[in-house]
Amino acid sequence: MSSLVLVTGGTKGIGLGIAEAFARAGANVVLNGFGEALQIEKTRSELAQRTNAMVVYSPADMSKPKAIEGMIRQTVDMFGSVDIMVNNAGIVRDRMIVNMSVDEWDAVMKVHLRGMFCPVRHAIDHWRAMSKAGTPVDARVVTTSSGAGLFGSVSQANYSAAKAGIAAFTIVGAAELGRY
Repeated sequence: MSSLVLVTGGTKGIGLGIAEAFARAGANVVLNGFGEALQIEKTRSELAQRTNAMVVYSPADMSKPKAIEGMIRQTVDMFGSVDIMVNNAGIVRDRMIVNMSVDEWDAVMKVHLRGMFCPVRHAIDHWRAMSKAGTPVDARVVTTSSGAGLFGSVSQANYSAAKAGIAAFTIVGAAELGRY
């Protein structure tokens, strides 16, 4: 059985490139992201044709725990497992701090941080249940960050802080979750 890779932010840009690389390597892929439905369906269909992989689209909001829980459950029902969780979803709301609104700050934090934590949290529940049932788990979490998270970027205080948070979460997550 081939691996199942769930890619958040997987309907365009870097996320779509990541999804295609996994599909070309033989994985089945669940694309998650937002956009115009017809364009996403065209993207999904073309990716499946180019790679001969099973490619499914899920529009679940990564910041909503119930939506993620449902997506993980549906993915497990369809494919048997989630083997790799790639957290790539992101947005920018470029603005100098003096001009940035709380809503612009919150939107970036919601997509980058909450939208990374929620899917990882629910994937971990799945993997822990497998482990406790005696099923070997060979799973991975991949997170994407940015140089802005390490060095900062003018007019991107919100984005830079979120990307730094992703880097810190990844370090802690690796230490906590390696045993699963």
